[in-house]
Amino acid sequence: MIRSFVKSLKLPTAQGRIAEGQPIAVLDIGSNSVRLVIYERHIRALTPIYNEKVPCGLGRGIGQTGALGTESVERALVAMRRFALVCELTKVGDLHILATAATRDASNGAMFIAGVEEVMNTKVQVLSGAEEAHFAALGTIAGMPQQQGMLGDFGGGSLELAVLDGQNESAGETHPLGAIRLQDDSELSASKAYKICRKVLASSPLLADVKKGEFVAIGGTWRAIAKVHQIQSKYPLSMVQGYRVDAASMIELCDQIIDLAEKGELPDAAQLLSSNRRDLLSYGAAALKAVLEVGRFKTVKFSALGVREGFLFGQLEPSEQRVDPLLQACEELSILRSRSPIHAEDLIGFTAQFLDVIGFEESELLQQLRHAACYLSDISWRGHPDYRGAQAVDAVAYGSFVGVDHTGRSHLARCLAVRYLGLKRKNIDFDALFDLCGEKHAKHADLLGALFRVAYLLSAAMPNVLPLIQWKRDEIRLQILLPAGYEVLAAEKMVRRFKQLAAFLDLEAEIVSS
Repeated sequence: MIRSFVKSLKLPTAQGRIAEGQPIAVLDIGSNSVRLVIYERHIRALTPIYNEKVPCGLGRGIGQTGALGTESVERALVAMRRFALVCELTKVGDLHILATAATRDASNGAMFIAGVEEVMNTKVQVLSGAEEAHFAALGTIAGMPQQQGMLGDFGGGSLELAVLDGQNESAGETHPLGAIRLQDDSELSASKAYKICRKVLASSPLLADVKKGEFVAIGGTWRAIAKVHQIQSKYPLSMVQGYRVDAASMIELCDQIIDLAEKGELPDAAQLLSSNRRDLLSYGAAALKAVLEVGRFKTVKFSALGVREGFLFGQLEPSEQRVDPLLQACEELSILRSRSPIHAEDLIGFTAQFLDVIGFEESELLQQLRHAACYLSDISWRGHPDYRGAQAVDAVAYGSFVGVDHTGRSHLARCLAVRYLGLKRKNIDFDALFDLCGEKHAKHADLLGALFRVAYLLSAAMPNVLPLIQWKRDEIRLQILLPAGYEVLAAEKMVRRFKQLAAFLDLEAEIVSS
């Protein structure tokens, strides 16, 4: 039965895939690794459906020989042949190939590029240092709208810097301070690598002129340092995107990594990293410490989005660039996993009316999170009732959303925990995560979650019911007005949840037939 049904499908895609559009891919040829990422389709909120990295070390030895190593080139071209077949199997429409510092600087880079183009049957775009900085900045903006400060993209062969003003980025800089380059130039000494970075960055016009504030760190080695910091501090959310730390705390960790490296050791937390990341960790620490000190930044924030995402973001129409990536991603998840996506739209209006009636003043950020929560509020309905809450929390806290910081993730996770488990959040131990959102966010999240519990019993998760229901309140009562013919919705379980919602607001609950 299953086999015949599958054969009857017109397209070789799962029901869990958005039907519109065609996959788009970016092949990123870096100094440390080559990576192919295939996205479901080209929209504001990109969703990877395939992601493979091969550590080729193309930048190894370039500072000494000026050329790409034969073994590294062969390893990369073997990966390309596999990538070409993967693109064919996944029906990729557009493939973009970007090459960065190693290929740009190598004497035999053009020969290598010709080989890549022959295997992939696609033109390779070799980015200048300024273009790398530009696309890294766009990637930061794509993942963190309105972000301000300075970004640094730390790769295997170079470090790119650019200034962000919340929407755009300035002309960037590039420096020969990548992880592999530093490893070679320092003769395997992390402390010497730090001195090299300080000397080079001391002459940086951008760092000399930057308004002291936040530094956004991009690149796998710097993300690995963030992971170590999270593990050491027992941070409750193992998500690097949007992770913010005081610069002084990060410099302290970098000092620790550099000191241990001089003894041939690593922090215990680094044992969880891949061997390739462990080998380069101390050079990333040297560069990050130097940047934070020279720029005198107050905080450092980590981004998982960079050149690849920035390149695709730059190709979108301005109207598409202005789309809220969080809400777009949550709406898609609602389409894929909720019982009725239209019900989510009803829920947005229903919750807005409720907050207006009770006089809850909602900031623009809280409104965004409410809309996101409405889209996400039914994503776990297929799960066992005992585990729906935990499944929803995991999906939100660890989902590949962008356009939301850790406070927002905590808010959404807390809201869905209450939606499935009640205000006491029984049988779930995520308090450290839930507490990341702060007092006002926590009240908003709890209130929404308790309201969802009432809404889903009133509507059976189906559309066109919630718009018929009205709210009223006075000094002592919260009233729900049910239209004629819908009085039977006031069943015992719904009434009990309604009373819990009213009690949360220190009000009495009253049901009125209108």
